[in-house]
Amino acid sequence: MGLKEILEFVKVEHTLFSLPFVLIGYIHAHNQFIDELPSDSSWMSIDIVWILIAAVGARGLAMTLNRIIDRDIDAQNPRTESRHLVSGSMSMRTAWNLAVAFLIMLLFGAWQLNEVALMMAWLPVLAFVIYPYTKRYTWGCHLWLGLCLGLAPAGAWLALSADVHGWDAILDSHWYPTIFFISLGVALWITAFDINYARMDVESDRKQGIHSFPARFSEQATTRTSVQLTLLWFACFAIADPMDEIYFLAAAGIMAIANIAVIIARERIADFQTTLFRVSMLTGWVLLAAVIMHEPSAVGTQ
Repeated sequence: MGLKEILEFVKVEHTLFSLPFVLIGYIHAHNQFIDELPSDSSWMSIDIVWILIAAVGARGLAMTLNRIIDRDIDAQNPRTESRHLVSGSMSMRTAWNLAVAFLIMLLFGAWQLNEVALMMAWLPVLAFVIYPYTKRYTWGCHLWLGLCLGLAPAGAWLALSADVHGWDAILDSHWYPTIFFISLGVALWITAFDINYARMDVESDRKQGIHSFPARFSEQATTRTSVQLTLLWFACFAIADPMDEIYFLAAAGIMAIANIAVIIARERIADFQTTLFRVSMLTGWVLLAAVIMHEPSAVGTQ
């Protein structure tokens, strides 16, 4: 199996959802503790490399575990019956080897950062293992998926902040309120996206007894809840506002309006899922651009 097949298996394009918020968490930690960080910035350049390695490992592990655990469900769904493990184009042994490789990436990246990052690596791994099972019991599975991605900015923030304060970065609540509301905003943003993504599988989910919001509630309820969640994630980003400036708030407002417009106009959009994917994915990058425009030195772009 080649690199192309592996990238298709782990849906590498979905990394575009979490990556900007990983960088936002890193930049916020830099700004928050700038007076306590070493004046030599070379170590920060190395830190961002290890953060990205850990993030890619976490993302790959999450998707691989999801594919392994959900293979029987995927086999009964016309939309997913051609996936690698179902079609036989990838063996279970290869999938487990990939899971181990991604886990090693996550742990190695965390180990290179600091003790706190390594000791807390169990949290995302546990969240990833639990997620595929939640859809078998509750439509709250969408919220759990949001939690999984909401850990991305928090993890990147911890990687840098623990260099300064060690375990006190967590115990002394340095993460509140900014990183808390950024992570909560990410969780609600992904929840809103995933609720709409699940519209594609309503009939299959009902037939298999899989719990999803669209399968449990009406189309109107799905649209209404999606809009409400979008307003909530905008509120979280507005409260967090890591720059305490209009740039981030304006960027969040523009992307909230764009997401709501796509959700409301769903029946009039020829390819709703593709459009929603692109607008949702763009949200994080627009917010990251606002942060970089305000703090270019934090990412070495001055």
